[in-house]
Amino acid sequence: MAPPPSPTEHHLVALQGDFINTPEFELPPPHTCKRTIYGQTALSDLHARIHDATIVVIGALRLDAETLSPEVTPYLRLIMVVAAGTDCIDLEACRKRGIAVSNCPAVNTEAVSEHALGLYFAARRRVLRLHTLIRAGEWPRRRTLMFDCRAHDGTPPMTCQEEVAGIIGNGAVGKRIASLARGLGMKVIVAERKQPEDPSALGHPNGNQERLPFETVIKQSTVLFLAVPLAPTTRNLLSTAEFEAMSPHAVLVNVSRGGVVDEEALVKALQENQITGAATDVFLKEPAGPENSPLLAEGTEDLNLVLSPHLAWYTQRTLINSERMFKQTVEKWCVGERMNAVV
Repeated sequence: MAPPPSPTEHHLVALQGDFINTPEFELPPPHTCKRTIYGQTALSDLHARIHDATIVVIGALRLDAETLSPEVTPYLRLIMVVAAGTDCIDLEACRKRGIAVSNCPAVNTEAVSEHALGLYFAARRRVLRLHTLIRAGEWPRRRTLMFDCRAHDGTPPMTCQEEVAGIIGNGAVGKRIASLARGLGMKVIVAERKQPEDPSALGHPNGNQERLPFETVIKQSTVLFLAVPLAPTTRNLLSTAEFEAMSPHAVLVNVSRGGVVDEEALVKALQENQITGAATDVFLKEPAGPENSPLLAEGTEDLNLVLSPHLAWYTQRTLINSERMFKQTVEKWCVGERMNAVV
């Protein structure tokens, strides 16, 4: 085994360079930072690639307890997540070894929020179905496709002024979605946690908006936006009971994490017309395909279900924001300064 690096010698290994631009770092002497960049990394290559790293950079690659053991990563001292979520990392293993974890919160707020509104319009107005029908020549054959954009109960789409937008997740993205929704004329209601740690805090003000009990928001919303991190308390946050309680006119939009929504329960809710439609940018298993996702299984083709491949974050602004925060964080950590975002 090679001798451990000195406190001023850093070896950064970026494992997903195809998606993350690794900048040049400006460090004062005697600090140095060697960079090793891989475009993409298969799990079979993971341990060998990060064995000598003091800094590991990822976007959404799984780093479990075995990967974070002293045998696999003996020199690791910092994990830089160039994304908002950290659910892919065993944080307890990092705590035990004193490995710092930093992420990039709020760098994609505008991108994800705008994508959420786009998904909403696509599902509410059945844009993909109409697109498919018109490309197939159905408009001249049928004379009108008006009936194909109706909800399952025969009602035409709502306008924004008729919508009650429920927001589950009161972080930067949730707040931005709420602001955009209000700007479009929607009534916005913001949910408390499903199981608040302090029941006496229910109904406390949230800026100009009072937060309502989770169950109330589920029942009253005609469009429900999910923008929460994946944690034990949010796994399967929406499942059979929640779909049964929702309005039959409701559209669900998930831009949080796969695993927050019970995918099998969602398919069943759409098949049984418990809700009008759904749209998601995230999946329990990614990359998602017919072989690993109920949302893409046989028989789901005709559901009012709009899908995008976890790219709500992907805009020019997000990449600029991410690279800037990535650079600042690593430079501060290398010289022993306090980082802006520590998980």
